[in-house]
Amino acid sequence: MYWSGIIIGIIAFLIIGSFHPIVIKCEYYFTWRIWPLFLILGLICCISSLFLSHIILSGALAVLGCAMLWSIIELKEQAERVSKGWFPANPKHLKKEQDQKE
Repeated sequence: MYWSGIIIGIIAFLIIGSFHPIVIKCEYYFTWRIWPLFLILGLICCISSLFLSHIILSGALAVLGCAMLWSIIELKEQAERVSKGWFPANPKHLKKEQDQKE
């Protein structure tokens, strides 16, 4: 039997599950403007996965890279959820926005 597919599936489940709170925390502390970091790291992971011969590591790195790239969309959607009041807004960012408007 080959276990690599199941192992990659478990890794994908853990990575995707862990990115939900990561997106929430990143939007809270850094706003959605942190998206370029997710873009750079996601591309690095995806490209790096092409050069690994170990199937599990390559798959895990590709899943990590794709999760980071998908998180760019989720960061903007999280900002919308915060503006609707579904998630708490960071008071420090609210104060900065008010100062900029004045």
